[in-house]
Amino acid sequence: MTSTTKTCYAGHRFPPELISHTVWLYYRFPLSLRMVGEMLAFRGIMVSHETIRQWALKFGQEFANIIRQRLPRPGDKWHMDEVVLKIAGKKHHLWRAVDQDDVVLDVLIQSRRNTKAAKRLPHKLLKKRRRAPRVMVTELIWSESKAA
Repeated sequence: MTSTTKTCYAGHRFPPELISHTVWLYYRFPLSLRMVGEMLAFRGIMVSHETIRQWALKFGQEFANIIRQRLPRPGDKWHMDEVVLKIAGKKHHLWRAVDQDDVVLDVLIQSRRNTKAAKRLPHKLLKKRRRAPRVMVTELIWSESKAA
């Protein structure tokens, strides 16, 4: 462990390895703070969920960045589609882009159907990704079918 890591964890009651493992668990898996606390309690380590929350706030950004970097690269075949769904009883439009392995690339949810914003979604995706997909499949959305 480097000296900067030691100073980063200085003043904490628990060892840096335990804090690191706890924060990694919280960010890597879809667990609540209380669930992470229960996992530690099962191993005989009593930590409150509030302590875990403060550790996540203090040390979490570094772990989140590392996990994001290790995510698989998106495939070269992208699918874009539109779905109408109800959220809290109100109609919303969901545009999403996924690759051939069902990795979600981007999502856009709007209460009004804004086709202009939906058309910006693939441009935003192409700008964010370093290379363009080999194939981009778009479902025949309502506005395109009416124009045809």
